[in-house]
Amino acid sequence: MITKDMSIGETVSKFPQVVPVFMGFGMGCLGCSAARFENIEQGARAHGVDVDKLMAELNKAVSQGEEK
Repeated sequence: MITKDMSIGETVSKFPQVVPVFMGFGMGCLGCSAARFENIEQGARAHGVDVDKLMAELNKAVSQGEEK
């Protein structure tokens, strides 16, 4: 399960299937330096993204990946 306090870089590294989710929310700077230390909540707020919606979609992507 992904939590708001996980860094964006850590999340993408552990769960590469979430990349399209971040991109879909306009958070395409996954390779930028801020992604290494910024947590998901901080990144979402910086991009004006609804954190709860983002978290739901990220965890949905991870759970669907586990079903395969």
